[in-house]
Amino acid sequence: MAESAEVVAYIGLGSNVGDRAGNISRAIEAIGSSARVRVISSSNLYQTSPVGPADQPDFINAVIAVRTTLSARRLLWLLQSIESKMGRVRTRRWGPRIIDLDILLYADDVVAEPGLTIPHPRMHLRWFALAPLAQIAPSARHPLLDATVAELLTCLESRGSVQGAACPLGPV
Repeated sequence: MAESAEVVAYIGLGSNVGDRAGNISRAIEAIGSSARVRVISSSNLYQTSPVGPADQPDFINAVIAVRTTLSARRLLWLLQSIESKMGRVRTRRWGPRIIDLDILLYADDVVAEPGLTIPHPRMHLRWFALAPLAQIAPSARHPLLDATVAELLTCLESRGSVQGAACPLGPV
């Protein structure tokens, strides 16, 4: 698999097991320790309720921006390796996890391959992804919805009371 020129990618991080903030910090350190990945910014930490099964602790979420020469697939492999080394075990969908690392955006690329979809397919529906992403990259564009992260966040936050046709979000 060919490597790419240096690109900016955005990675979502989440943890709801153990030292949640510490898990996020360790994951960021592990990502940045790769010779082909440089962390260039990180959001604040956000505490959020779980999506899916409610019988689990709240999450701590964050987003980081990285510059990388890894292809999207190799970046995914790196993230999955870090998850594994940190002790992530996939037992149930949307269940508790020590660390969850997702590629939200990779340059302006649209990728639809087995096991890899970019932009993240539910990013535009998830406050815990959009809020920290908007903090560090409000003008980043969703390549399929042709809207900025800030616009997507505004739409998502207004969905409870305003169902505007201009909002590019699909059904929740």
